[in-house]
Amino acid sequence: MNDATSDIQAIVESAKRLGVELDEEGTLQWLAAIAAASADNSDVIVDADSGTFGHRVSMLDFSPHDLERFRRIGKIVEVTGPEGIAESALALSGSAAQSKIQSFPGDCDYFQRLNILAPTREEACGLLATLFRDHVLSHARGATYQFLEAKLGSWPFDCTQDGMPRRKGSPISWKLADIEAGEIKVDTASGASTLSWVEVALDPGWCKLDWVVTDEGRKQLSNASNVIDVTWESPSGEIISLDGYLDAFFQEVYLDADAVPVFAKVAKFVSDDALDVYVERLEGEVRKYLTDHLNYGKAAKRMYNVFRLSGRHLDAAFVRELFDEPTTILYQVWSLISTLENATEPGSAIPIEAVQAQADALVVQVVDALEGDEETAIVEALLRLRQTLEGQATGEERTAEVESAQTQVVNLINTFYREKLIAMPAIKEYIDEIQGATT
Repeated sequence: MNDATSDIQAIVESAKRLGVELDEEGTLQWLAAIAAASADNSDVIVDADSGTFGHRVSMLDFSPHDLERFRRIGKIVEVTGPEGIAESALALSGSAAQSKIQSFPGDCDYFQRLNILAPTREEACGLLATLFRDHVLSHARGATYQFLEAKLGSWPFDCTQDGMPRRKGSPISWKLADIEAGEIKVDTASGASTLSWVEVALDPGWCKLDWVVTDEGRKQLSNASNVIDVTWESPSGEIISLDGYLDAFFQEVYLDADAVPVFAKVAKFVSDDALDVYVERLEGEVRKYLTDHLNYGKAAKRMYNVFRLSGRHLDAAFVRELFDEPTTILYQVWSLISTLENATEPGSAIPIEAVQAQADALVVQVVDALEGDEETAIVEALLRLRQTLEGQATGEERTAEVESAQTQVVNLINTFYREKLIAMPAIKEYIDEIQGATT
């Protein structure tokens, strides 16, 4: 028995203890494919059939079966501009880019490279402010979507906004009314102050746009986000990231092969140590979801990317198989919770009836997919959450009953994913190390 077969059998045994049916032949094929992809020097490949492209390892996990839906939503979230001034390459990221293994992805996560050609950096930032604002205002709401918020700029000082504390250096969130006004009013220790949309765009920081979109086919609401890496191309041809760091391309699947020239031009300026930096950032997110913001489902998804990009392919294979199980329908709970939180923000126009319908559909899907005592407890918790929503109103702060029911569901899902992950000794050791456990 060779080492690879022995290692696979160890994974199979761990899976059996969890009641997970692991495809041994398929896992061996994936391990061989990722080993070949990792050794290949041609980082990016184009799939001519689907018209998509991305990093060779990322493309292993992508299926085009839902591609038209993602392209349709992409038209809502993608910021564009005049030819010769703004160039774009839009990609899927997160679970949406791993549709071959994640039957029930979470939100619709996008990543965009927006390259602005301008004589100076200041003019590029001014164009960014205009393009962002014009896009939001023209896509504020429609039959299938509603804008939620933008991230642009960082707080230049500690202050309070509508009674809420804001810390210096953290991203500024802009609601639609703020963007329409072009400014945010805050209170500081020395008195009232006003921040201008155009002024904060001069140092844009982390840029992100969020919508909630309806999915008629699935009868549910989804959050659609677009993280935008904005670059300035100077007259000399040098490309500089406006937030100070040019993002790597190890998890994106780009939606239009016609964008290859834009992508290739920008990617040439990605740092040589980009992979190491990317994995380090992912591990920072894993640490966050295993400690301060406990969420074993989100931690698992980030662990998978850490493992597959850092050579821990056997651990990645095990986590990958967990995503391919019917039980991953539970990841939709996070989408439901996120939608619920958006619907109960003061002034929200997301109808609570839509959240109720989403909860109804999820309960039915969970009942169909799961079985056993543990799963029964999750169904019961979801039913309790659904019942509490009857007394909840749109745009009204969540009631104590809803908060309690939400907490119960979240705790059960966390326990469910944790028990799956720690079944693999190597992954348990990884989690224990991050959490500072002494076992």
